[in-house]
Amino acid sequence: MPRTVSSLSRRKFLAATSAAGLGAAALSACSDSGSGSTDSSGRTVVEWWNIQTTEPTKTLWPQRAKDFEAANPKVHIKLVTLENDAYKSKMTALTSSGKLPDIYHTWGGGVLEQQIDAGLVEDLTASTKSWSDTLIPASRAPYEVDGKTYAVPIDIGAVGFWYNKALFKKASITAPPATWADFLSAVKQLKAAGITPLALAGKEKWPGMYYWAYLSMRTAGVDGMQKAIESKDFTGDPFVAAGGHLKELVALEPFQKGFLGAAYSTPTGEAAAMGNGKAAMELMGQWAPVTQADAGKGLGDDLGFFPFPSVAGGQGALTDVFGGGGGYAVRKGAPKAAADFLKWFMTAESDRILVTKGSMMPVVKDAVSALTDPNLKAVSDTLGKATGFQLYLDQALPPAVGQEVNDSVAALIAGSKSPEQVTRSITQVFKSQ
Repeated sequence: MPRTVSSLSRRKFLAATSAAGLGAAALSACSDSGSGSTDSSGRTVVEWWNIQTTEPTKTLWPQRAKDFEAANPKVHIKLVTLENDAYKSKMTALTSSGKLPDIYHTWGGGVLEQQIDAGLVEDLTASTKSWSDTLIPASRAPYEVDGKTYAVPIDIGAVGFWYNKALFKKASITAPPATWADFLSAVKQLKAAGITPLALAGKEKWPGMYYWAYLSMRTAGVDGMQKAIESKDFTGDPFVAAGGHLKELVALEPFQKGFLGAAYSTPTGEAAAMGNGKAAMELMGQWAPVTQADAGKGLGDDLGFFPFPSVAGGQGALTDVFGGGGGYAVRKGAPKAAADFLKWFMTAESDRILVTKGSMMPVVKDAVSALTDPNLKAVSDTLGKATGFQLYLDQALPPAVGQEVNDSVAALIAGSKSPEQVTRSITQVFKSQ
Protein backbone atom coordinates (compact mmCIF):
# COMPACT_ATOMS: atom_id res chain seq x y z
CA MET A 1 0.00 0.00 0.00
CA PRO A 2 1.30 3.51 -0.75
CA ARG A 3 2.05 5.78 2.15
CA THR A 4 -0.29 8.59 3.14
CA VAL A 5 1.30 11.94 2.40
CA SER A 6 -1.20 14.03 4.29
CA SER A 7 -4.86 14.44 5.05
CA LEU A 8 -7.05 16.63 2.89
CA SER A 9 -7.55 20.11 4.34
CA ARG A 10 -8.68 23.49 3.08
CA ARG A 11 -6.66 24.78 0.14
CA LYS A 12 -4.69 21.64 -0.48
CA PHE A 13 -4.83 18.09 -1.68
CA LEU A 14 -1.89 15.81 -1.04
CA ALA A 15 -3.16 12.33 -0.56
CA ALA A 16 -2.18 8.73 -0.86
CA THR A 17 -3.05 6.86 -4.01
CA SER A 18 -3.74 3.16 -4.41
CA ALA A 19 -4.05 0.51 -7.09
CA ALA A 20 -6.33 1.46 -9.92
CA GLY A 21 -9.14 -0.74 -8.77
CA LEU A 22 -11.03 2.51 -8.63
CA GLY A 23 -14.55 2.81 -7.36
CA ALA A 24 -17.83 4.66 -7.23
CA ALA A 25 -21.40 3.72 -6.61
CA ALA A 26 -24.87 5.10 -6.22
CA LEU A 27 -25.73 8.62 -5.21
CA SER A 28 -28.93 9.23 -3.36
CA ALA A 29 -31.01 12.38 -3.51
CA CYS A 30 -29.64 15.73 -2.48
CA SER A 31 -31.56 18.75 -1.27
CA ASP A 32 -34.99 19.41 -2.73
CA SER A 33 -34.79 23.10 -1.86
CA GLY A 34 -34.90 24.02 -5.55
CA SER A 35 -37.56 22.89 -7.98
CA GLY A 36 -35.74 23.33 -11.29
CA SER A 37 -37.34 24.49 -14.52
CA THR A 38 -39.67 22.52 -16.77
CA ASP A 39 -39.86 22.34 -20.56
CA SER A 40 -42.92 22.59 -22.81
CA SER A 41 -43.69 18.92 -22.17
CA GLY A 42 -43.69 19.40 -18.42
CA ARG A 43 -40.40 17.53 -17.93
CA THR A 44 -37.97 18.60 -15.23
CA VAL A 45 -34.91 20.11 -16.90
CA VAL A 46 -31.52 19.20 -15.45
CA GLU A 47 -28.62 21.20 -16.87
CA TRP A 48 -25.44 19.14 -17.09
CA TRP A 49 -22.18 20.99 -17.80
CA ASN A 50 -19.27 18.87 -19.03
CA ILE A 51 -15.96 19.11 -20.92
CA GLN A 52 -16.31 16.12 -23.25
CA THR A 53 -15.35 17.89 -26.48
CA THR A 54 -13.43 15.06 -28.17
CA GLU A 55 -14.43 11.64 -29.39
CA PRO A 56 -15.48 9.13 -28.26
CA THR A 57 -17.02 10.82 -25.20
CA LYS A 58 -18.25 13.75 -27.29
CA THR A 59 -20.79 11.35 -28.77
CA LEU A 60 -21.12 9.06 -25.77
CA TRP A 61 -22.21 11.72 -23.27
CA PRO A 62 -25.34 12.81 -25.21
CA GLN A 63 -26.21 9.14 -25.73
CA ARG A 64 -26.02 8.46 -22.01
CA ALA A 65 -28.34 11.41 -21.42
CA LYS A 66 -30.82 10.03 -23.96
CA ASP A 67 -30.66 6.59 -22.36
CA PHE A 68 -31.52 8.10 -19.00
CA GLU A 69 -34.39 10.09 -20.49
CA ALA A 70 -35.78 6.93 -22.08
CA ALA A 71 -35.95 5.33 -18.65
CA ASN A 72 -37.12 8.55 -16.96
CA PRO A 73 -39.56 10.26 -19.34
CA LYS A 74 -40.36 13.04 -16.87
CA VAL A 75 -36.77 14.36 -16.98
CA HIS A 76 -34.85 16.19 -19.71
CA ILE A 77 -31.05 16.32 -19.44
CA LYS A 78 -29.79 19.52 -21.06
CA LEU A 79 -26.13 19.16 -21.98
CA VAL A 80 -23.78 22.14 -22.07
CA THR A 81 -20.39 21.06 -23.43
CA LEU A 82 -17.41 23.41 -23.31
CA GLU A 83 -13.69 23.18 -24.06
CA ASN A 84 -11.47 23.04 -20.97
CA ASP A 85 -10.32 26.67 -20.73
CA ALA A 86 -13.68 28.09 -21.82
CA TYR A 87 -15.34 25.94 -19.18
CA LYS A 88 -13.05 27.23 -16.43
CA SER A 89 -13.72 30.84 -17.46
CA LYS A 90 -17.48 30.31 -17.52
CA MET A 91 -17.47 28.57 -14.16
CA THR A 92 -15.43 31.36 -12.59
CA ALA A 93 -18.06 33.84 -13.72
CA LEU A 94 -20.92 31.62 -12.55
CA THR A 95 -19.30 31.10 -9.17
CA SER A 96 -19.05 34.87 -8.78
CA SER A 97 -22.72 35.24 -9.70
CA GLY A 98 -23.76 32.46 -7.33
CA LYS A 99 -25.58 30.54 -10.07
CA LEU A 100 -24.04 27.17 -10.83
CA PRO A 101 -25.45 24.50 -13.19
CA ASP A 102 -27.49 21.64 -11.71
CA ILE A 103 -24.66 19.16 -12.38
CA TYR A 104 -21.18 20.34 -13.29
CA HIS A 105 -17.68 19.01 -13.86
CA THR A 106 -15.15 19.57 -11.09
CA TRP A 107 -11.54 18.61 -10.48
CA GLY A 108 -11.92 19.22 -6.76
CA GLY A 109 -9.29 21.04 -4.72
CA GLY A 110 -9.22 24.80 -4.22
CA VAL A 111 -11.71 25.64 -6.96
CA LEU A 112 -14.37 23.40 -5.48
CA GLU A 113 -13.58 24.72 -2.02
CA GLN A 114 -14.20 28.28 -3.21
CA GLN A 115 -17.66 27.22 -4.38
CA ILE A 116 -18.27 25.41 -1.09
CA ASP A 117 -17.25 28.50 0.89
CA ALA A 118 -19.79 30.48 -1.10
CA GLY A 119 -22.54 28.02 -0.12
CA LEU A 120 -23.15 26.94 -3.70
CA VAL A 121 -22.50 23.18 -3.50
CA GLU A 122 -24.70 20.41 -2.13
CA ASP A 123 -23.22 18.48 0.79
CA LEU A 124 -23.45 14.83 -0.31
CA THR A 125 -21.94 13.31 2.84
CA ALA A 126 -25.08 11.67 4.21
CA SER A 127 -26.32 10.48 0.83
CA THR A 128 -23.01 8.79 -0.03
CA LYS A 129 -22.31 7.29 3.41
CA SER A 130 -23.71 3.86 2.57
CA TRP A 131 -21.34 3.38 -0.37
CA SER A 132 -18.33 5.60 0.32
CA ASP A 133 -16.21 2.63 1.36
CA THR A 134 -16.50 1.27 -2.19
CA LEU A 135 -14.30 4.19 -3.34
CA ILE A 136 -10.54 4.10 -2.91
CA PRO A 137 -9.05 7.25 -1.32
CA ALA A 138 -7.37 8.51 -4.50
CA SER A 139 -10.65 8.69 -6.40
CA ARG A 140 -12.71 10.49 -3.79
CA ALA A 141 -10.14 12.59 -1.90
CA PRO A 142 -10.22 15.66 -4.21
CA TYR A 143 -13.91 16.11 -3.43
CA GLU A 144 -13.73 15.73 0.36
CA VAL A 145 -13.35 18.93 2.34
CA ASP A 146 -13.20 19.07 6.13
CA GLY A 147 -14.50 15.51 6.31
CA LYS A 148 -17.49 16.14 4.05
CA THR A 149 -18.19 14.94 0.50
CA TYR A 150 -19.16 17.51 -2.12
CA ALA A 151 -18.78 15.64 -5.42
CA VAL A 152 -18.44 12.12 -6.78
CA PRO A 153 -15.61 10.85 -9.02
CA ILE A 154 -16.07 9.74 -12.61
CA ASP A 155 -12.41 9.40 -13.56
CA ILE A 156 -8.94 9.15 -12.01
CA GLY A 157 -5.54 9.11 -13.58
CA ALA A 158 -1.97 10.31 -13.72
CA VAL A 159 0.16 12.62 -15.84
CA GLY A 160 3.20 11.11 -17.50
CA PHE A 161 5.14 11.10 -20.74
CA TRP A 162 3.46 9.63 -23.81
CA TYR A 163 6.03 8.74 -26.45
CA ASN A 164 6.31 7.54 -30.03
CA LYS A 165 8.18 4.23 -30.01
CA ALA A 166 9.00 4.46 -33.72
CA LEU A 167 10.59 7.90 -33.33
CA PHE A 168 12.56 6.72 -30.29
CA LYS A 169 13.86 3.83 -32.36
CA LYS A 170 14.79 6.19 -35.20
CA ALA A 171 16.81 8.25 -32.73
CA SER A 172 18.44 5.08 -31.32
CA ILE A 173 16.87 5.54 -27.89
CA THR A 174 16.51 2.02 -26.56
CA ALA A 175 14.51 2.70 -23.38
CA PRO A 176 12.46 5.53 -21.88
CA PRO A 177 14.63 7.81 -19.68
CA ALA A 178 14.30 7.30 -15.94
CA THR A 179 16.36 10.33 -14.80
CA TRP A 180 16.18 14.00 -15.77
CA ALA A 181 19.76 13.88 -17.07
CA ASP A 182 18.85 10.95 -19.31
CA PHE A 183 15.71 12.77 -20.40
CA LEU A 184 17.72 15.80 -21.53
CA SER A 185 20.08 13.44 -23.36
CA ALA A 186 17.09 11.83 -25.11
CA VAL A 187 15.88 15.28 -26.18
CA LYS A 188 19.30 15.98 -27.69
CA GLN A 189 19.32 12.61 -29.48
CA LEU A 190 15.91 13.24 -30.97
CA LYS A 191 16.93 16.67 -32.21
CA ALA A 192 20.11 15.25 -33.71
CA ALA A 193 17.93 12.76 -35.61
CA GLY A 194 15.81 15.60 -37.02
CA ILE A 195 12.84 14.80 -34.74
CA THR A 196 10.87 17.33 -32.68
CA PRO A 197 11.27 15.99 -29.12
CA LEU A 198 8.23 17.51 -27.43
CA ALA A 199 4.77 18.79 -28.31
CA LEU A 200 3.40 21.58 -26.12
CA ALA A 201 0.24 23.69 -26.12
CA GLY A 202 1.91 26.92 -25.00
CA LYS A 203 -1.18 29.01 -25.64
CA GLU A 204 -3.24 27.18 -23.00
CA LYS A 205 -0.53 27.34 -20.30
CA TRP A 206 -1.73 24.42 -18.15
CA PRO A 207 0.23 21.81 -20.15
CA GLY A 208 3.45 23.71 -19.43
CA MET A 209 2.57 23.87 -15.74
CA TYR A 210 2.86 20.08 -15.62
CA TYR A 211 6.64 20.32 -16.16
CA TRP A 212 7.27 22.73 -13.31
CA ALA A 213 4.87 20.91 -11.00
CA TYR A 214 6.49 17.53 -11.59
CA LEU A 215 10.00 18.96 -11.29
CA SER A 216 8.95 20.59 -8.02
CA MET A 217 7.66 17.24 -6.76
CA ARG A 218 10.93 15.59 -7.73
CA THR A 219 13.12 18.25 -6.09
CA ALA A 220 11.05 19.13 -2.99
CA GLY A 221 9.18 15.86 -2.59
CA VAL A 222 5.49 15.62 -1.83
CA ASP A 223 6.13 16.57 1.79
CA GLY A 224 7.99 19.66 0.62
CA MET A 225 5.10 20.52 -1.66
CA GLN A 226 2.71 20.18 1.27
CA LYS A 227 4.81 22.47 3.44
CA ALA A 228 4.95 25.08 0.67
CA ILE A 229 1.16 24.99 0.32
CA GLU A 230 0.60 25.20 4.07
CA SER A 231 3.00 28.14 4.43
CA LYS A 232 1.88 29.77 1.16
CA ASP A 233 5.56 30.06 0.27
CA PHE A 234 7.16 28.56 -2.84
CA THR A 235 10.40 30.56 -2.66
CA GLY A 236 12.41 27.65 -1.24
CA ASP A 237 15.49 26.36 -3.05
CA PRO A 238 13.82 23.17 -4.39
CA PHE A 239 11.19 25.20 -6.26
CA VAL A 240 13.78 27.57 -7.69
CA ALA A 241 15.77 24.50 -8.72
CA ALA A 242 12.67 23.09 -10.44
CA GLY A 243 12.47 26.23 -12.54
CA GLY A 244 16.17 25.91 -13.28
CA HIS A 245 15.72 22.39 -14.58
CA LEU A 246 12.82 23.51 -16.76
CA LYS A 247 14.95 26.37 -18.06
CA GLU A 248 17.61 23.80 -19.03
CA LEU A 249 15.02 21.96 -21.08
CA VAL A 250 13.69 25.12 -22.74
CA ALA A 251 17.25 26.09 -23.72
CA LEU A 252 17.40 22.95 -25.87
CA GLU A 253 14.47 24.29 -27.96
CA PRO A 254 12.64 20.96 -27.73
CA PHE A 255 9.11 22.04 -28.67
CA GLN A 256 7.39 22.11 -32.02
CA LYS A 257 7.52 25.25 -34.19
CA GLY A 258 4.94 27.80 -33.06
CA PHE A 259 4.30 26.05 -29.74
CA LEU A 260 3.69 29.31 -27.88
CA GLY A 261 0.56 29.88 -29.96
CA ALA A 262 -0.54 26.25 -30.06
CA ALA A 263 -3.70 24.99 -28.37
CA TYR A 264 -4.09 21.49 -26.99
CA SER A 265 -6.82 19.62 -28.88
CA THR A 266 -7.11 21.59 -32.14
CA PRO A 267 -6.05 20.14 -35.52
CA THR A 268 -2.76 22.06 -35.30
CA GLY A 269 -2.24 21.70 -31.55
CA GLU A 270 -0.24 19.59 -29.15
CA ALA A 271 -2.33 16.42 -29.34
CA ALA A 272 -2.38 16.52 -33.14
CA ALA A 273 1.40 16.91 -33.27
CA MET A 274 1.70 13.72 -31.23
CA GLY A 275 -1.10 11.86 -32.97
CA ASN A 276 0.31 12.62 -36.41
CA GLY A 277 3.85 11.58 -35.49
CA LYS A 278 5.24 15.12 -35.67
CA ALA A 279 6.69 15.03 -32.15
CA ALA A 280 8.22 12.26 -30.06
CA MET A 281 6.71 13.02 -26.63
CA GLU A 282 4.11 14.96 -24.70
CA LEU A 283 3.58 15.30 -20.95
CA MET A 284 -0.11 14.69 -20.48
CA GLY A 285 -2.81 12.84 -18.54
CA GLN A 286 -4.59 9.56 -19.19
CA TRP A 287 -6.88 11.15 -21.79
CA ALA A 288 -3.94 11.72 -24.17
CA PRO A 289 -4.38 8.65 -26.44
CA VAL A 290 -8.03 9.47 -27.13
CA THR A 291 -7.29 13.14 -27.82
CA GLN A 292 -4.33 12.27 -30.05
CA ALA A 293 -6.54 10.01 -32.14
CA ASP A 294 -9.33 12.60 -32.27
CA ALA A 295 -7.10 15.57 -33.19
CA GLY A 296 -4.74 13.53 -35.37
CA LYS A 297 -4.40 10.01 -36.70
CA GLY A 298 -3.32 8.33 -33.48
CA LEU A 299 -0.22 6.17 -33.01
CA GLY A 300 -1.73 2.77 -32.28
CA ASP A 301 0.90 0.28 -31.16
CA ASP A 302 3.64 2.89 -31.50
CA LEU A 303 2.33 4.78 -28.46
CA GLY A 304 3.98 4.17 -25.12
CA PHE A 305 3.93 5.68 -21.62
CA PHE A 306 6.58 6.28 -18.95
CA PRO A 307 6.64 8.09 -15.58
CA PHE A 308 8.17 11.54 -15.15
CA PRO A 309 11.92 11.02 -14.54
CA SER A 310 13.64 11.38 -11.18
CA VAL A 311 15.94 14.33 -10.44
CA ALA A 312 19.39 13.74 -8.95
CA GLY A 313 19.60 14.99 -5.36
CA GLY A 314 15.86 15.61 -5.14
CA GLN A 315 13.64 14.59 -2.24
CA GLY A 316 10.89 13.16 -4.45
CA ALA A 317 10.54 9.59 -5.62
CA LEU A 318 10.07 8.33 -9.16
CA THR A 319 6.86 6.75 -7.88
CA ASP A 320 5.31 10.02 -6.66
CA VAL A 321 2.50 10.87 -9.06
CA PHE A 322 1.01 14.13 -10.28
CA GLY A 323 -2.49 13.96 -11.67
CA GLY A 324 -6.12 13.88 -10.71
CA GLY A 325 -9.49 12.92 -12.00
CA GLY A 326 -12.83 14.35 -12.82
CA GLY A 327 -16.02 14.40 -10.85
CA TYR A 328 -19.50 15.86 -10.83
CA ALA A 329 -20.85 18.18 -8.18
CA VAL A 330 -24.47 19.19 -7.67
CA ARG A 331 -25.48 22.78 -7.03
CA LYS A 332 -27.19 23.46 -3.73
CA GLY A 333 -30.93 23.32 -4.28
CA ALA A 334 -30.80 21.43 -7.58
CA PRO A 335 -33.86 19.34 -8.50
CA LYS A 336 -33.89 15.80 -7.13
CA ALA A 337 -33.62 14.53 -10.71
CA ALA A 338 -30.01 15.76 -10.81
CA ALA A 339 -29.01 13.31 -8.07
CA ASP A 340 -31.15 10.60 -9.65
CA PHE A 341 -29.22 11.01 -12.89
CA LEU A 342 -25.83 10.73 -11.15
CA LYS A 343 -26.99 7.63 -9.29
CA TRP A 344 -27.85 6.05 -12.63
CA PHE A 345 -24.76 7.38 -14.41
CA MET A 346 -22.37 5.88 -11.87
CA THR A 347 -23.61 2.32 -11.69
CA ALA A 348 -21.21 -0.49 -12.59
CA GLU A 349 -23.16 -1.13 -15.78
CA SER A 350 -22.85 2.50 -16.82
CA ASP A 351 -19.17 2.71 -15.90
CA ARG A 352 -18.37 -0.33 -18.02
CA ILE A 353 -19.81 1.58 -20.96
CA LEU A 354 -17.63 4.59 -20.16
CA VAL A 355 -14.56 2.36 -19.94
CA THR A 356 -15.20 0.28 -23.07
CA LYS A 357 -16.74 2.92 -25.32
CA GLY A 358 -15.33 6.10 -23.80
CA SER A 359 -11.76 4.96 -23.08
CA MET A 360 -12.03 6.24 -19.53
CA MET A 361 -10.42 4.90 -16.40
CA PRO A 362 -12.88 2.85 -14.31
CA VAL A 363 -14.17 4.37 -11.09
CA VAL A 364 -16.57 1.58 -10.13
CA LYS A 365 -14.86 -1.47 -8.67
CA ASP A 366 -17.04 -3.91 -10.57
CA ALA A 367 -16.09 -2.15 -13.83
CA VAL A 368 -12.32 -2.57 -13.44
CA SER A 369 -12.37 -5.82 -15.41
CA ALA A 370 -13.55 -3.81 -18.43
CA LEU A 371 -10.18 -2.04 -18.63
CA THR A 372 -8.37 -3.67 -21.56
CA ASP A 373 -6.64 -0.71 -23.25
CA PRO A 374 -2.85 -1.20 -22.80
CA ASN A 375 -2.21 2.51 -22.52
CA LEU A 376 -4.75 2.96 -19.76
CA LYS A 377 -3.36 -0.13 -18.07
CA ALA A 378 0.04 1.60 -18.09
CA VAL A 379 -1.47 4.57 -16.28
CA SER A 380 -3.22 2.15 -13.92
CA ASP A 381 0.11 0.49 -13.16
CA THR A 382 1.67 3.88 -12.42
CA LEU A 383 -1.12 4.67 -9.99
CA GLY A 384 -0.82 1.24 -8.44
CA LYS A 385 2.87 1.82 -7.66
CA ALA A 386 2.44 5.39 -6.47
CA THR A 387 3.93 6.42 -3.13
CA GLY A 388 2.32 9.86 -3.19
CA PHE A 389 -0.25 11.75 -5.21
CA GLN A 390 -0.52 15.48 -5.92
CA LEU A 391 -3.60 17.02 -7.53
CA TYR A 392 -3.08 19.42 -10.47
CA LEU A 393 -1.78 22.65 -8.98
CA ASP A 394 -4.21 24.87 -10.87
CA GLN A 395 -7.01 22.93 -9.18
CA ALA A 396 -5.46 22.07 -5.81
CA LEU A 397 -4.67 25.71 -5.04
CA PRO A 398 -7.06 28.65 -4.73
CA PRO A 399 -8.11 29.78 -8.23
CA ALA A 400 -6.01 32.96 -8.30
CA VAL A 401 -2.92 31.05 -7.16
CA GLY A 402 -3.46 28.25 -9.63
CA GLN A 403 -3.76 30.78 -12.43
CA GLU A 404 -0.56 32.48 -11.31
CA VAL A 405 1.26 29.13 -11.41
CA ASN A 406 0.10 28.64 -15.00
CA ASP A 407 0.94 32.21 -16.01
CA SER A 408 4.36 32.32 -14.35
CA VAL A 409 5.47 28.94 -15.68
CA ALA A 410 4.30 29.98 -19.16
CA ALA A 411 6.42 33.12 -18.81
CA LEU A 412 9.42 31.00 -17.79
CA ILE A 413 8.97 28.80 -20.84
CA ALA A 414 8.63 31.91 -23.04
CA GLY A 415 11.82 33.33 -21.55
CA SER A 416 10.31 36.37 -19.82
CA LYS A 417 10.62 35.18 -16.21
CA SER A 418 13.47 33.62 -14.25
CA PRO A 419 13.05 30.60 -11.94
CA GLU A 420 13.33 32.94 -8.94
CA GLN A 421 10.69 35.30 -10.32
CA VAL A 422 8.30 32.39 -10.82
CA THR A 423 8.49 31.35 -7.18
CA ARG A 424 8.21 34.94 -5.92
CA SER A 425 5.16 35.65 -8.08
CA ILE A 426 3.33 32.52 -6.96
CA THR A 427 4.15 33.23 -3.31
CA GLN A 428 3.04 36.86 -3.54
CA VAL A 429 -0.35 35.93 -4.97
CA PHE A 430 -0.77 33.06 -2.50
CA LYS A 431 -0.09 35.28 0.53
CA SER A 432 -2.62 37.80 -0.74
CA GLN A 433 -5.42 35.24 -0.57
